[in-house]
Amino acid sequence: MLIAAQPATGSGGILGLILPFVLMFVIFYFLLIRPQQKKQKSRNAMLSALKKGDKVVTIGGLHGTIVEITDDVVVLKVNDVTKLTFDRSSISHSTNTDSAV
Repeated sequence: MLIAAQPATGSGGILGLILPFVLMFVIFYFLLIRPQQKKQKSRNAMLSALKKGDKVVTIGGLHGTIVEITDDVVVLKVNDVTKLTFDRSSISHSTNTDSAV
């Protein structure tokens, strides 16, 4: 007489249910959340380091030189007579002042 092997039931229990979710969160953290936090931190450092005379590019692609700057407003000089006012958060990046265009 052969006795059939009984399948193991309840192996892993709650750990088997939670472990995949924990692994997914860890993967999302290292692939999405952490790099985004680093990028935001470097952007905030760049925005806080802006000063008069810096050459910048806006998110819309406008190139200009900072004439006036406050906590949340930047006035850019785009040619000899034109000055435009932008939010500080609309600055995309700062360009080198010594590079030739």
